[in-house]
Amino acid sequence: MNDGHEIPQLGLGVYKVPDDEAAEVVRTAIELGYRHVDTAKLYLNEIGVGRGVRDSGVPREDVFVTTKVWNDDHGYDETLRAFDDSLERLGFDYVDLYLIHWPVPSKDRYVDTWKALERIKADGRARSIGVSNFTERHLDRLREEAEVVPVLNQVELHPWLPQTELRDYDTANGILTEAWSPLARGRVLGNDVLDRIAAKYGKTPAQVVIRWHLELGNVVIPKSVTPSRIAENADVFDFALDQDDMAQIATLDSGERTGMHPDNG
Repeated sequence: MNDGHEIPQLGLGVYKVPDDEAAEVVRTAIELGYRHVDTAKLYLNEIGVGRGVRDSGVPREDVFVTTKVWNDDHGYDETLRAFDDSLERLGFDYVDLYLIHWPVPSKDRYVDTWKALERIKADGRARSIGVSNFTERHLDRLREEAEVVPVLNQVELHPWLPQTELRDYDTANGILTEAWSPLARGRVLGNDVLDRIAAKYGKTPAQVVIRWHLELGNVVIPKSVTPSRIAENADVFDFALDQDDMAQIATLDSGERTGMHPDNG
């Protein structure tokens, strides 16, 4: 990342994982080799995520944990309080990455929120800070009015919404792109293009798409609560897609989203 810290390119997403299940899911993922977990205040499972990291027996410093400030906590003081609350729920002294979950342009407080993140980083309680669901316009404003450039922009990204222009913008400005909904909420299943490529390598369509993300340079956080699927999602480092594969996947681009547009928040 642009601040010198490293982030595992493949991680575990825990959106919609109930708090009472999160500890086991996270512990299982870590036992299977994951070293990156992405949560948020909105997910209501920070307590379970923190417990899962501790229960894994792996040293805290070896597991990269992300959480996020939610929309109703925008503002400088509000964000500082929200971060304290997240840290308490996680049971940690610091997080590896703290993100603004959505820009919420209707409130127009994301610059103040970002300045709170700068303070949290300066205090060493978040090692890195970034954003989620920001467009080029939102990022331009941060670059003009703030001091620290986000290390990462987490956005909806999958073969139907490859975000090519935004990824190019992020790269040009030293910002990593991270994909949420990387498998388009299951849409990868039953697609002829992905089925053909999967058969070619003896992999699943989901593995093909995760590999596609990695080859694009995205950080990717597929979500599952099933141990076999968690393991399967990480079994993507023994093959590589060729140019023809990438070209075929590019034909799936339709601009369709599974979630809302960032300007609607």
